[in-house]
This record gives sequence, C-alpha cells and structure tokens, in this order.
Amino acid sequence: MKCPFCAHLDTQVVETRVGEDAALIRRRRRCNACDKRFTTYERPEVNFPAVIKKDGRRVEFTRNKLQGSFTLALRKRPVSADIIAAAIERIEEKLLSLGVREIASDKIGALVMRELKKLDKVAYVRFASVYRNFEDVDDFTALVDEVRK
Repeated sequence: MKCPFCAHLDTQVVETRVGEDAALIRRRRRCNACDKRFTTYERPEVNFPAVIKKDGRRVEFTRNKLQGSFTLALRKRPVSADIIAAAIERIEEKLLSLGVREIASDKIGALVMRELKKLDKVAYVRFASVYRNFEDVDDFTALVDEVRK
C-alpha cells in the first residue's frame, strides 16, 4: 500500500479490525519510510447484474436506489433501520446468487414487494400502488383485499 504522505510503497499493517457489519476490514498502517500512520478500509468487490429498465436502458445496480425505495415505502412506519438493512441484504444476496449479468427492473421490484410484505403491510400497499401502476380504485381495492387475507 502506497503511503499517502510520502508515496513510499513499503508500509506495514499495525492493526486489523473487522467493521461493525462484518462487511468491512479496517487496517491501521505505518509507513516504513516516514513513520506516519494511516487507515485503510477493505470491502469485497462484487458485480451485481445490470438493471434493464422498462424503456430498455441498462443501468448499474445501486444499493442507494434500493434503500430509497424502502425508505419511501416505510416512511413514518414502525420499522427499524436494522430490519430494513437486513431486507436489502437479502435482496442483494438473491441478486448475486442468480448468477446473471442482467436483470429486469420489475424482477427487482418483485423482490422488494416480497420483503415489504413481510415487514409492513401498509408499506407493501404503498410500494405496490406505484410498482403495479394502478389504473383505478378497483385495482387498489383488490390489493388491499389480498393483504387482508
């Protein structure tokens, strides 16, 4: 690892710690040339499938968009951030386990709906009303009846 202070290539790991979510490793390093210390973070690099939008565009999968969908659907609902993070992790694990290079956005939407249905019925209905693009009140009523069962 190159020293950020003197650009020397010979550095030594002094301490290693696993991050809070166990998906990150924090390393304290010392430069053997200038003796200054600095911290590096390591995270595994994974390749999520590209997302194919309804209009045919291909975009990169981003956790932030997934997080935004959950946040919007669960706004003012009694669901903790830890539970939301676990649901997002399950979706990401599912996407990686599929082993595909591309996935349609509606497939990701279906995964989100499945998780929301387990977490909070109101959030599920909120998300479904947008995701399924309801045309009239009857579609909405049918969804609410489905959730009540």
